[in-house]
Amino acid sequence: MALDLPDFPWDQLVPYKQRAAAHEGGIVDLSVGSPVDPTPELVRRALAEATDAHAYPQVAGTPALREAIAAWYGRRQGVTLTADQVLPTIGSKEFIAGLALWLGIGRGDTVVFPEAAYPTYELGAALVGATAFASDDPAAWPATTKLVWLNSPGNPDGRVLSVEQLRAAVERARELGAVIVGDECYAELGWEPPYDAAPTPTILDPRVVGDSLAGVLSVYSLSKQSNLAGYRAAFVAGDADLLADVLAVRKHTGMMPPLPVQQAMIVALEDESHVQQQKARYRTRRNMLRRALDGAGFRIDHSEAGLYLWVTRGEPALDTVAWLADHGILVAPGTFYGAAGAEHVRVALTATDDRIAAAAQRLASGRRVGRVDAD
Repeated sequence: MALDLPDFPWDQLVPYKQRAAAHEGGIVDLSVGSPVDPTPELVRRALAEATDAHAYPQVAGTPALREAIAAWYGRRQGVTLTADQVLPTIGSKEFIAGLALWLGIGRGDTVVFPEAAYPTYELGAALVGATAFASDDPAAWPATTKLVWLNSPGNPDGRVLSVEQLRAAVERARELGAVIVGDECYAELGWEPPYDAAPTPTILDPRVVGDSLAGVLSVYSLSKQSNLAGYRAAFVAGDADLLADVLAVRKHTGMMPPLPVQQAMIVALEDESHVQQQKARYRTRRNMLRRALDGAGFRIDHSEAGLYLWVTRGEPALDTVAWLADHGILVAPGTFYGAAGAEHVRVALTATDDRIAAAAQRLASGRRVGRVDAD
């Protein structure tokens, strides 16, 4: 019997992509957050030097990788972890999609995720027949809640949760006996003070969890900060007992991060200069797009961090997608991310400098006062 899964939303973009591609200057695709800049040379070299990988890798990761992950949390987030409190994953998406299954969640249980959310949280609930519940208000989370996903910085909206907001969410999850997970893959890409100079807050911060990590996990990926999307290089950290349970399942299913990728992750985690260089590239692109969108009558909401601008003209999302497609620019409608995005679109920063400049020029030439300004 086929699973009752959500529709795959990206199929809806096909006609708009065709419209954008018909533009005289070609399409500027700002719909997907896939890195376009080169993987750092030092990481590529580490991968190449580790290609004599004749034996099976460890599901738990090498001791050196676990130490590098723990050290990264200590250095960048001020969180002290031991090797049994971290676990590498094959990208972050597989972990997000699979966690409800591995925790034994099923029918009659509830999985909570943000109101404007990456679709994979809902998919994970659907895979196990659990109830999917979109809510940003911890007080509204039902007694049946078994798993809570937070996303800060948020995809699609770039919203950052404060230490106080994270603490309130953790306290509520613990009241319910639920596992709570912070998806923090954009933590190094903060733009607005105070997040421009340091990573955004982590759910593992002692100010959030107190003196215990019980029931709490953090997920992180090197796809964005290090241009390693093709490597599938990510990890999870937090409650050692939870991770031991997850590790047992992953051993049975053979979910082994390739050994050369593990070595590349170590090098990427230990070098911060390439992260700052990439952040500078994104900052330049973001500033250019932000000015152009402002000038074209859009309002930018949240977007304090991450790889996207969350914008609106106070009209249905697909109307905005169509208007931009007629100017050769493809974006994602906010409806892909839940009802909260009904009048927003997500604009990605992941295009080359020249394509971002082309988008800015098109926005300037097609400028009109948006409905937001007319209210």
